[in-house]
Amino acid sequence: MKFSHLFKQTQLGPYTLRNRIVLPPLTRSRSDQPGNIPNQLMAQYYAQRSGAGFMVTEGTQIEPRGQGYAWTPGIHSAEQIAGWKQVTKAVHDAGSIIFCQLWHVGRVSHTSLQPDQQAPVGPSDLIADTVKVFIETAPDQGALADPSEPRALSTAEVEELVQMYKQAAINAKEAGFDGVELHCANGYLVNQFISEHTNNRTDKYGGTLANRLRFLKEITEAVASVMGPDKVGVRFAPLFESTDEVRVYLGLVESDPHLTYIEAIKILNNIGIAYLSLAEADWDNAPDLPEKFYQEVRSTFDGLIMYAGKYTPEKALRILTEGHGDIFGFGRPFIANPDLPERIKYEWPLNEADPSTMYGGTNKGYTDYPVYIK
Repeated sequence: MKFSHLFKQTQLGPYTLRNRIVLPPLTRSRSDQPGNIPNQLMAQYYAQRSGAGFMVTEGTQIEPRGQGYAWTPGIHSAEQIAGWKQVTKAVHDAGSIIFCQLWHVGRVSHTSLQPDQQAPVGPSDLIADTVKVFIETAPDQGALADPSEPRALSTAEVEELVQMYKQAAINAKEAGFDGVELHCANGYLVNQFISEHTNNRTDKYGGTLANRLRFLKEITEAVASVMGPDKVGVRFAPLFESTDEVRVYLGLVESDPHLTYIEAIKILNNIGIAYLSLAEADWDNAPDLPEKFYQEVRSTFDGLIMYAGKYTPEKALRILTEGHGDIFGFGRPFIANPDLPERIKYEWPLNEADPSTMYGGTNKGYTDYPVYIK
């Protein structure tokens, strides 16, 4: 079997993963409205993909200001927690493991998505450019839009946000999730604090790299105090070069991305989190991460290392064989192939994902992709 090494069990914190193929976070915008409430259709979607070694939910906003795209689910209301219970039960009944990705978009939002149509919040009042948000234009209809101008959070408000992350972890635990992943990638709130390009603060959360990493450290410690560090993951997108494409989301290229992210990973390793998820550049012909970075990530971090970003089984097998990564996220292939692990295992052909049904809508392009018939 060509990909047999991807089907060797591995340990993620207290959990034994049946394989190394992961359903990574994928925004699908199918929550019930009003209220951004997870529903039975979402439970079916995740249960269909329970052959994964483990799964991470789509980005799930920790508070109302954390939303940057229409119809994405939250985990800050009682109704949302109840909705997620349907999802975790369906996944557990199918014998699988699911973590909730805790998300706050920060400045990458629009006034129409914010409480009382207020300005989005971020570490600084710098507007996000070269990215788009997705807003509702009519019931069940939406369009891409430019982000609105944000306002800078006060020091006290940043400290309050740390407690909101802790509460989101408490909510995730109540909803039955096996763990949580912190979304610290793609130019969203945590990345905005880390980046020299989006953080011009002069308080304890700005200036030096150590200060810019403080928010990351505090929220990771906060959620680890709830879940246990062995049930926490963190996702970064450590870009070493960018693209001129207009993107729905995009990370930020630091002047020294190697140093920035190795220092961040040292903090996470000291906390003792279970896994580190690294999203590689995913545009056409995007480069791999530098070899030196792969090597230093491995020598710095003691937990499992997950890579994702237009991964193929061949690339996953190569990165595993070279010793750089342990588990691997497959995004679009998992959208279109609920039985993806089996298809990889037996080298069966893959369904193609339909881009027109990625975000919002019904079961079409969501739960209706067929499994392979032998």
